[in-house]
Parts: sequence; C-alpha cells; structure tokens
Amino acid sequence: MTSIVFMGTPAFAAPILESLIKADYQILGVVTQPDRRVGRKHVLTASPVKEVAVAHDIPVFQPEKIGGSPEMQQIIDLQPDLIVTAAFGQFLPTKLLKAAKIGAVNVHGSLLPKYRGGAPVQYAIINGEAETGITIIYMVKKMDAGDMLAQRAIPIEASDDTGTMFDKLSLVGRDLLLETLPKLIAGEIQAVPQDEDQVTFAPNIQPEQEVLDFFTKTAAEIDHQVRGMRPAPIAYAMMDGKRTKFWDVTPLDEGPVTQEPGQVVRKTKHELVIAAADHTVLAINQLQPAGKPKMTITDFLNGAADKFATGEQVIRK
Repeated sequence: MTSIVFMGTPAFAAPILESLIKADYQILGVVTQPDRRVGRKHVLTASPVKEVAVAHDIPVFQPEKIGGSPEMQQIIDLQPDLIVTAAFGQFLPTKLLKAAKIGAVNVHGSLLPKYRGGAPVQYAIINGEAETGITIIYMVKKMDAGDMLAQRAIPIEASDDTGTMFDKLSLVGRDLLLETLPKLIAGEIQAVPQDEDQVTFAPNIQPEQEVLDFFTKTAAEIDHQVRGMRPAPIAYAMMDGKRTKFWDVTPLDEGPVTQEPGQVVRKTKHELVIAAADHTVLAINQLQPAGKPKMTITDFLNGAADKFATGEQVIRK
C-alpha cells in the first residue's frame, strides 16, 4: 500500500483527500493550516481538510509555518512514499520535499505555466479566459515551477465565478490525481518541463484589485472582475456616494451609448443600466450598499425614490 502525507486547507482540497482515502492509499498524516476564527462571532473553525482527516481518525499537523517546525521533522520521520498537496498555502522546504520516496506532487488550479501563484482561478476569470484547468506537477522550491505530470482543461462558462470554478476544479483535480498516481508509482509517466517563456503569475488578490473602474474597463471586463471576486472578497465601487459591493452584473449587447462612464443609461422598476468604458453598458442585478444586506436591483430601486435618473453620474472615481 502506497503511503501518503497530504497537505491542504480549503474546501477545494477536501474532496481530493476523501478520494485518496477511498482509493485505499495509506494516509499517514494530514497537514493543514491552524484553526482560524471565522465570522462576526470569531468562532474558532477547523479547515475543511482537517474535518475530513478527523472524521477518518488521521493524525493532523497544523504548524503556523512548516519550515523549521517540530511538525516538519515528524512528517519526515513518517517516511511517506508520496507527499500530495492541494491549496496548502505554504512553501515546503527542500528537505521536506526530499522526504517523499517517490516524489512530492501538487494539484494546481490552472493550466500551467499560466497563472503560477495563490490566485490562479481568480485571475483566469478576471482576465476573461475561455478555459482553465488542473495541472499536476512535481513540487520544487520555486513556486509552481515543477515538471508537469498531467493536465486537464475545462471551460469557464459565462455564469461561473471563483466559487463555482473551485467546486468544478476540485472534482477535476480529484479525478486527474487518481488517474495519475498509479502511473507515477509504476514509473510510467514522463514528466514535461514547463515552458518558461509562457509563464504568467497569479499573486494573491490585493485590496486595490477589488475596486471597479467604470472609466477604463468595459462592461465585459467589469463582469469578469465581479465574477472573479465572488464569493469573496466582492468587488465594489463608489455608487451614489456610498461604497457599494457589486455581486452580480450583466454586460448588455447595446450601444454605443452617448452617456459617459458611470452615468445612468436606463432605469425602470426592475432595471438599472450604467455606462462603462468604450460606450458599453452594464445591467446591475445584485448589489450591497455599505451597512446593508445584499439585495436585488428591484429591492434597491424600491428604496431609491427619484434617484438614478437617466444621465445622472452615479459612479465616481
């Protein structure tokens, strides 16, 4: 029986761990981020991966930083055949990578060499990619730079956001890993180096990237940004003088319009259409003004009285 130390943290990684357990791999231990306080009540919460491990009585290691920790030596002492990571969230020291007898592999959520880094799914959506996928790679100390063992692409639909794509990619990663590991263990895979000329990066999302810019971005680009930031952290703009989160929008095949970016193109009881860059237009479907719950545009307009007249500048820089 092939032994594995699994490393992962979010919901993306949990089905992958479950599949390895069901496939009768020997899971020697699970490494995940420490429990974090979540929500307004700051409830101390275990990661989804820890929940799976606990349910199957698998030892759990939760170092704040694995490099140089006592837990790292404990993992090395387990002498696993494989280390498998999926959205673990920390760099692994070379000494740890070398502890795996067969190798250390990572289930990465992009079509490498595109989108190395911590937010590959978000950037694929924000940049309007037609597809993304899973790449299984050997782990090396350089971020997401290892040789590729397997890859599978899936389309990004117009309705997809980061949440739905993570759900889909988790299952793709699960299936592709289960197909790949037996070949890897048997020595039947020829790893392929990544083309360094094609490398792009997807660093963690920064607060300034949450801001919607109606003055330089088209309606389609704003839609991509909104979906790339959903379900968290949620993109926002200053609307009617208030910081307003945009949960759902639709680019419309209308125009070119005469209104300037940020101005109202059309308002009805159930519709608010705003101009964006290049004379494109955007329907606002769901939003959340500061201090209020998320609401449909109909509910929002019900409380807007005579505001948002055609031509009114409602989005400002």
